[in-house]
Amino acid sequence: MPELGQSAVDAQDLALFEGLLAGNRRELAKAITLVESTRRDHALRAQKLLDAVLPHAGRSLRLGISGVPGVGKSTFIEALGLYLIGRGHRIAVLAVDPSSTLHGGSILGDKTRMELLSQRTEAFIRPSPSSGSLGGVAAHTREALLLCEAAGYDIIIVETVGVGQSETAVAGMTDCFVLLQLPNAGDDLQAIKKGIMELADLVVFNKADIDPAAAQLAAAQMRSALSMLHPASPNWKPPVLTLSAMRKDGLVEFWQTIEKFRTTLGASGEFEARRRHQALAWMWQLIDAGLRSHFHQAPAVMSELQDTTAAVEAGRMTPAEAARRLLDISAG
Repeated sequence: MPELGQSAVDAQDLALFEGLLAGNRRELAKAITLVESTRRDHALRAQKLLDAVLPHAGRSLRLGISGVPGVGKSTFIEALGLYLIGRGHRIAVLAVDPSSTLHGGSILGDKTRMELLSQRTEAFIRPSPSSGSLGGVAAHTREALLLCEAAGYDIIIVETVGVGQSETAVAGMTDCFVLLQLPNAGDDLQAIKKGIMELADLVVFNKADIDPAAAQLAAAQMRSALSMLHPASPNWKPPVLTLSAMRKDGLVEFWQTIEKFRTTLGASGEFEARRRHQALAWMWQLIDAGLRSHFHQAPAVMSELQDTTAAVEAGRMTPAEAARRLLDISAG
């Protein structure tokens, strides 16, 4: 008898599906490449594969890691990953690289920066180009996350570019959002004004070994600032920790805090509620993306688009009128 979901997979992807469930890293990489493809035939195959693996996904802990460039995200993730492997976990890292402005490809520096972790068979590291995607998160990061879960990785780490809307994007697809900070980065209240701190489930000051006094002072200031905000969860007040990923100091305390977070939100039912909300938000994002794609591909829209945009630029037509006309045309 076929496994649950196996019959839905195309025959050409059956080996891919079986290898994925067996935890084969090569097959996992091929599956992610398939879902990232822009070809329509690949998209149809990818959707069938995702439908098949869905019953086998959802059992991991999803961590989002963000922070400004230079804060030490990759060093931290490698140190954490090696520590967790030592505790018997399997780790997948979805590291979203900034796309090259010259050729659109990913810089793919994360495997170089995580050299030790990438050599472990218990770890899977997948750098993907952001390709200009809003929030610095690759367009198919959510699908890749499901594939990693189906492949048996019980801790999934999503590392973002750490600029623009990336904090919002990663917080919307992970269970726990961790914001890395630098002890001497200036006025942390500026970050609060952007709303970033309201998303954080945990704030960590990395590189605390460089200036321990400055790190402790920054942590104290952050705790004071956080006390003035409404936390994202009524059951969890975001802690502020200091550590040194380079020296492996503070990793035990960090993971104990993560486990406490999972236990606390799990007991209140909020953990599962977050996932249900994220699934619905994902559905609407896909609907929005599909509608935009349908709009731009409609022949009637394309025939009118150039003249309409020229009229708006010349001031002969208001943007509102132009939008209404094009939307009416696309609706048929």
